[in-house]
Amino acid sequence: MDLESVMKKFDRESNTRVWEGKAKIVVNCILAAFSLFCVYVTFFATWLDAIRLSSFVGCIVFIGYLMYPAKKGAQKANHIPWYDLVLMVVGSASFFYYTVDAMTIIQQGNTFKLHQILIGVVGILCLLELCRRCVGLPIIIVAAAFIVYAIGWGLTNADVWRRVEGLVGKLFYTTTSGILSTPINTCSKYIAIFIIFGAFLERTGIADFFIRISNSIVGGFSGGPAKVAVVASALEGMVSGSSVANTVGSGSVTIPLMKKTGYKPEFAAAAEASASTGGQIMPPIMGAAAFLMAENIGVPYSNIVLRAILPACLYFLGVFITVHLEAKKEGLKGLSKEELPRFLPLLKQAYLLLPLILLIALVSSGSRSIAYAAAIAIIAAIVVGLFNKENRITPKRIWEALAAGGQGMITVAVACGVAGIIAGTITMTGLATMLINGILALAGNKLIIALFLTMLTCIVLGMGVPTTANYCIMAATCAPILIKMGVPDLAAHFFVFYFGIVADLTPPVALAAYAGAAIAQANPMKTAFTATKLAIGAFIVPYAFALNPAMLFINTTPWDVVLICVTSCIGMFAVSASLEGYFLHRMSWYERVISAIGGLLMIYPGLVTDLVGLALIAVVFVIQLATKKKFTALTA
Repeated sequence: MDLESVMKKFDRESNTRVWEGKAKIVVNCILAAFSLFCVYVTFFATWLDAIRLSSFVGCIVFIGYLMYPAKKGAQKANHIPWYDLVLMVVGSASFFYYTVDAMTIIQQGNTFKLHQILIGVVGILCLLELCRRCVGLPIIIVAAAFIVYAIGWGLTNADVWRRVEGLVGKLFYTTTSGILSTPINTCSKYIAIFIIFGAFLERTGIADFFIRISNSIVGGFSGGPAKVAVVASALEGMVSGSSVANTVGSGSVTIPLMKKTGYKPEFAAAAEASASTGGQIMPPIMGAAAFLMAENIGVPYSNIVLRAILPACLYFLGVFITVHLEAKKEGLKGLSKEELPRFLPLLKQAYLLLPLILLIALVSSGSRSIAYAAAIAIIAAIVVGLFNKENRITPKRIWEALAAGGQGMITVAVACGVAGIIAGTITMTGLATMLINGILALAGNKLIIALFLTMLTCIVLGMGVPTTANYCIMAATCAPILIKMGVPDLAAHFFVFYFGIVADLTPPVALAAYAGAAIAQANPMKTAFTATKLAIGAFIVPYAFALNPAMLFINTTPWDVVLICVTSCIGMFAVSASLEGYFLHRMSWYERVISAIGGLLMIYPGLVTDLVGLALIAVVFVIQLATKKKFTALTA
């Protein structure tokens, strides 16, 4: 299987120009220099926000057009057309103009000269075009619709030119709304350094270590390769936030093994896709959205990471249980002893985890800033790499990691910039208030209806918008609706974040599922529906913590936390068994219904619901136990 072609087909970030030989060296030097620039600005520069952010976006536009062609398809090596050179220079120069003349522009207030408005328009258009290339068309359509609305109807000034002037001023020349607002600010301050950290971790061989250690632990059990996919993806998710990249990376190993074990191609692809998508909700990175969430809510980043642990574990537990029950139902075996890596020799490579452990420890302690913790973790990754004989770190690898980090920032930063445009127009036009009032009226002050409508909005928008941008938009539009209806800030933001992620699995635009299907040579649509079933935890858990925030450890005691963890795990097992149709043996339709209801009641925090749910699950268990011998005799 040509994994590179799969990535290029389903992951826009992989559709880059082809650079070879000396040209590749020059391009990598530019990318590495940008990474070093980000490190310098983060730790040493004391510039004004306008200067810091406009220079950051200017660099992103420059390297973005350097890396991304106008359309997909075979690229001529070492070739960049003249019009891309023009866009690269003109687009980046627009932002650098703001960098150079920032003090004058700030002192002007809300009055702008004609050439400044034209420069702003050029900058916005060049950013949108770059976004189309590396992120996709759907988010451009959303942004364009909001801009047209703002100019045509949203702004009250009668003079159309004044509307354009006001809109460009807000979107381009301020740091409180528009392109240079919170998303880009968070990207330049925190996300950039973590992307560089991820690039260094990749060079230490930690992804391969995760797959091998998962294989040694669970590969020998029933349906072992599918369990390896779940465990490895959960581990990889701690350092990576791309659903498609995770699916292709680990799926190239696990999907063929799953098929060899006896899993159907659609199920094998769906198991990998659902597990890999869950990587975006796994602390500490969480697909970069954790940093944005911390900025939006105004709480420490460590607080976000801590409260994300239980929901993430429940998600992966649901996927793990389902693949286990599928293996039991189909009578599948695990890998043979000869195929399994030996556990004890692998423990000698456990030092590869030290950078990650150090990062988590520094972030949790709160003694250092997030960026400082990531910088220390990068240094630790370099030191660890010196002791890894298989992937020993060298000056060349350090340079490659810096270049990969620079390239990795492009898509996230561009998505954040366009999300800022959308959020800015929503704020300027008062559309957020109108949307809130409209949904409140439609929901009739019933929270469950508001949650359902918000879920649909997040899934539909997320079908063509990256998780980071999706969260930015939903945080500006839908999260305030839930907050107004009494949902705590943290729970509301987690809710929209979760449903933005599952769009990678839900048809018709299920990119992670389609990438897995390409590797498994399976039916893409069947794979997407199967992945949606496997990821049921991502549909249930957000409702649980929105209706009762105790699952996020809000207003709870240590005893409550223990009780919630135990009951939620039992509940997730019951729900997974219901969907799979297998408990101790195959289940009847009424057993599946009772099991599903009992499981949902146990996932929802509360003593009464826990007791009722436990009783229902016990009834199913007793029925299954009583009919086990009879069922075994029939299938013998």
